[in-house]
Amino acid sequence: MVKIRLRRTGAKGKPNYRLVVADSRSPRDGAFIDIIGHFNPLTDPETVVINEEKARHWLSKGAQPTDTAARLLSKAGILPKTNTSKENPKS
Repeated sequence: MVKIRLRRTGAKGKPNYRLVVADSRSPRDGAFIDIIGHFNPLTDPETVVINEEKARHWLSKGAQPTDTAARLLSKAGILPKTNTSKENPKS
């Protein structure tokens, strides 16, 4: 299965992430198919740059975004926003 996920780059304590398309069996920082953007969590506000054309192409091919990648894609307006709050099962 092909996934859209984050690949960590940067120095120790200063993470940067690339938004990549990769086989789900490959390691987090291992082989990938395509880079579709990058994410810097240390800037205020967080910097997110996504190539919308590539992202839509891979989503149309059936690539499944991870939870964090889906959050970033929905912030960029590529995916519809989903309800991320967890319901309380005790009520």
